[in-house]
Parts: sequence; C-alpha cells; structure tokens
Amino acid sequence: MGRRTLGKDNSAAPDPSIEPDGVVEGVELAGLLERAVAGDQEAWRRIVGLYWRRVFALARSRLRDHGIAEEVTQSVFVTVATKLSQGQYAERGKFEPWLFRVVVNRIRDQVRALQRGATATDDEVLDARAGTVESRGEGTRASERAMEELRRALMMLGEADRQVVELRHHAGLSFAAMAELLDEPLGTLLARHHRALKKLRTMMAGVEASVMEDNS
Repeated sequence: MGRRTLGKDNSAAPDPSIEPDGVVEGVELAGLLERAVAGDQEAWRRIVGLYWRRVFALARSRLRDHGIAEEVTQSVFVTVATKLSQGQYAERGKFEPWLFRVVVNRIRDQVRALQRGATATDDEVLDARAGTVESRGEGTRASERAMEELRRALMMLGEADRQVVELRHHAGLSFAAMAELLDEPLGTLLARHHRALKKLRTMMAGVEASVMEDNS
C-alpha cells in the first residue's frame, strides 16, 4: 500500500499560528500518527501543535538564537514528516522520545556547524545583547539580565547535567521519556537532575550576591 507524503504544500513546517494542543497519550496519539501518515493534514497540524513550542524551547535554550532555533524547529518537523511518510517510525508508543532524539541530533549538528563558522565568543555575543537591552525599560532589562545569567549558569554545567535540565524544563519531557531517549536508568536521571538544580541555585545565588555588592 503506497504512502502519501506529508507536507507537499510545506505543511511539514511548523506554523506559529497553530496553538498548542493539550497533552494526548497512548491510543489518541497513535491514532493521530496513523491519520497523519495516511495524509490527514489536520492530524499533522495537531501533532505539530502538541510539540512545536517544546521543540523550539529546547533549540532556543541550546543555540541561544531565536532565528536559528526557528530554522532548526522547522527542519525537525520536516524530517519527522518525511520519516513518518516513508514508514521509518517503528517505535510504537514511544513517539515523544523518538521525536526528541531527532531534535537532539539536529541541535548537535547545528552546534557543530556554528562552531566551525564561529567568529565571536559566547561572552562577546552576550555583551552585544546586553548593549541592546540597555535601550529597553528597567523591568525588561532586569528580566533579560536574569535570563542571560541563567543561560550563563546553564552553560557552566557539565554536558550531562545541562542536558537533563534542558530536556526536563525546556522540552517538557517526563523522566520516563528522558530515560528512553538517553538510554539511562530513571534513578540516575532523577539524581542528576537534583544535582544540576542544586548547582544552578548555588551559582545564581552567587550572581545575586555579586549584583547586590555592585549596587551598594
């Protein structure tokens, strides 16, 4: 039986106008996937609505650039649509870990590409952004500074610790899904997550103390 290709009219790419749907699991998600593979564009839009914000959030956290994160998000959904239409998805009941495996691999490829073409250090990029923030309101400046400090702190974590925080808090994965994605024991990931959050709290407390000293 032939398969119809998703996204012939570019519908594989995420549409920012699509509002995120509520969480679906099990039979309902399986039904959406089957309908999408059969060429049901509404089913595909629902799948995109379920996941595109989470995919973008993870890409934005790791790549630290809105435009590049959007490109990666679109690329991910084009890849997923292609794999579904070609029958390359065989992990029944494990769509979310499978999807985010595609995301993680695509982000890794993009990071490597950026590193090959990098002309500025992270600090230089952050300094440029700080200059832009100065022209905004005090509340906005404080909020964006706090976010930049959090991103700095995340970058100071080891790769494994940072990954578990990003997958949990940006991608919104359950620990069970993370265990499937990373092929690691659930208890290991729970302990790593607890340790990573403790490190972040310590680093952020140090930042707040430094800011208070500078303003005194």
